[in-house]
Amino acid sequence: MAMSKAGWQADAEAVDAIVAGRHSDPFGVLGLQETPDGWVVRAFVPHAETLEAFAADGTALGALTRRHAEGFFEGKVAITQRQPIRYRASNAGGEWSVQDPYSFGPVLGPMDDYYIAEGSHLRLFDKLGAHAISFEGVEGVHFAVWAPNARRVSVVGPFNDWDGRRHAMRLRLGTGIWEVFVPGVGPGTLYKYEIVGADGTLLPLKADPYARQSEMRPKTASVVADPTPFDWTDADYMERRAERDWRRTPMAIYEVHLGSWRRRADGTFMSYDQLAEQLIPYAQDLGFTHIELLPITEHPYDPSWGYQPTGLYAPTARFGDPAGFKRFVDAAHAAGLGVILDWVPAHFPTDEHGLARFDGTALYEHADPRQGYHPDWNTAIYNFGRREVSAFLVNNALYWLEEFHLDGLRVDAVASMLYLDYSRKQGEWVPNQHGGNQNLEAVAFLQRVNAEAYRLHPGAFMIAEESTSWSGVSAPTHAGGLGFGFKWNMGFMNDTLRYMSRNPIHRRFHHHDMTFAALYGFSENFVLPLSHDEVVHGKGSLIEKMPGDDWQQFAGLRAYYAFMWAWPGKKLLFMGQEFAQREEWSEAKGLDWWLLDASMHEGIRRLIGDLNAAYRGLPALYERDCEPEGFGWLIGNDHANSVFAWVRQTPGSDPVVAIANMTPVPREGYRVPMPKAGRWRERINTDAGWYGGSNSGNQGIVIAHPAKDGGWPAYADFTLPPLATLYLVFEADDDQGR
Repeated sequence: MAMSKAGWQADAEAVDAIVAGRHSDPFGVLGLQETPDGWVVRAFVPHAETLEAFAADGTALGALTRRHAEGFFEGKVAITQRQPIRYRASNAGGEWSVQDPYSFGPVLGPMDDYYIAEGSHLRLFDKLGAHAISFEGVEGVHFAVWAPNARRVSVVGPFNDWDGRRHAMRLRLGTGIWEVFVPGVGPGTLYKYEIVGADGTLLPLKADPYARQSEMRPKTASVVADPTPFDWTDADYMERRAERDWRRTPMAIYEVHLGSWRRRADGTFMSYDQLAEQLIPYAQDLGFTHIELLPITEHPYDPSWGYQPTGLYAPTARFGDPAGFKRFVDAAHAAGLGVILDWVPAHFPTDEHGLARFDGTALYEHADPRQGYHPDWNTAIYNFGRREVSAFLVNNALYWLEEFHLDGLRVDAVASMLYLDYSRKQGEWVPNQHGGNQNLEAVAFLQRVNAEAYRLHPGAFMIAEESTSWSGVSAPTHAGGLGFGFKWNMGFMNDTLRYMSRNPIHRRFHHHDMTFAALYGFSENFVLPLSHDEVVHGKGSLIEKMPGDDWQQFAGLRAYYAFMWAWPGKKLLFMGQEFAQREEWSEAKGLDWWLLDASMHEGIRRLIGDLNAAYRGLPALYERDCEPEGFGWLIGNDHANSVFAWVRQTPGSDPVVAIANMTPVPREGYRVPMPKAGRWRERINTDAGWYGGSNSGNQGIVIAHPAKDGGWPAYADFTLPPLATLYLVFEADDDQGR
């Protein structure tokens, strides 16, 4: 920096640049500076007419000279070492105190620079963003943000009148990270980043990509989060979780959109604490093992359901603060329920306060729209091949698992990440280096995030919403797979719902829709999803998909639920479908809870509770969910009667037989091969009066007799209720069965 003729004074050009907010290195001018003529203090304090400096111990250092009418001051001080400086400013309106951010050294260190530049830093959420800390003996907030192509970056907020000239940040060369420690501010402070692009253009104010808290929409500022450590009470739960193999553990997931599960009487959102008081006991009572939340990462637009997030590190302010969400998770764990979060690394919205062209360039996204623009959702696509972008997303996944003790992440829209030509015509996409359509950079990113999640968080799991036949989605990364624990079985959902929506008289011609999943059912570790996607955009609710009159609709839905719960794979059901919500789901209002006053709707809810109890209580129904040895057809080809029967089995436990009659015709004396001779108990009959059915069946007991014609070792004659599914549990050998 050039000096004036006085030797220690800043030259006029530097002063003008500071005042105009265009100086490239404000830390080289402002604060405590050592010159050949001794120590000098310089400050830019708008509105001040006088300024007095004080040392860290309170010693007065004297009045400074105002060099510029906008508030640039400087003066020599009698001091022997670098230390924080405080000022007393005054004008005709009064006095106020100012702590100098430019008298502090950097918070980040050379090892941070090394790992950030390498893209291997796994604690970025502790380094970037806003963190309330004590630094060099002073309380304040450290701000750090990645903007490598910016000419200037400043943190702005109410604490500096949103004036980007007052807290311009220090650039760490080689990393593109800008940082500043702002003394005297703390948790709850609103802030954004003011960025001047490389061409000198002042960009719209940007929210912090690493912000841990955000303002309530429609406002978009970031918020300095409270750093107080949360007092978790789930140590025993986490210890038990770490020992589980979820492939051989029951997993029945209740998928929830927090904003519309239930509303307050005045129509406003419930808080995280209110949801903990009501949602968690409800899901626990129904026997679910997990609650899966549609994205609660901060998002500006309610109808996006959270799938267009602008604050990946911030739980949405719609329901409270981050500590409130932690209390929700802690309460769920106390009730024995896991919490899964829908996570969206596939794309991001282009709201001007978000990540799009963050520093004036395509930073987080690809510059080429053939790679960086998502035609389906009018959003931007992350540049997975850029080290810093991959690290941003990997760190985000680890942040949710660590900071909020989440049990799993369900990764949205994986297929759109894997294929370069996803939803694109020829000429609208760029082939990979081998000329193919596989996004190799996205593959490497997914493998990395999955490997790190499983390595660092035992017992947590990753689920892929992947709608194609990509091989090895749930295979381990060391075997060349993507490394997910589970994959949503979209094929099962589509095929079986298509079958169930047909008139029963036509189902005989589409029998394969219910059986096809058995051909590939163990190629991946599957979750069977009846998700929110099936009850929106004109698709209607699940009960409305069922054909026939009111009785047939309810009977068909009961039979279908039991069919799915006995089929190999983990289970997922979207909220409201557990009591047969009639209307299509809307994020704008709560569920129609009054329907539970109607016996048929309450019957569906009772059935879901009993199905979960059977699923969790019978090892044959879950221990081999992901292995072909756990499933065998008893009757798979009775097209004419639309009847299906199969056995679920696991070593060391008695088998379970499931039989489904998908027509409204009751069938007497229907013979089914059985895996064992003896007495079998009817554990589930979806036609029971308790569920709203006609109460036909087998009086609770069926005797299986030894078979003499080869094949399965026994057979039994059943009464098959209309539009119903039965579960039979082996009880004991019986003399009548011999």
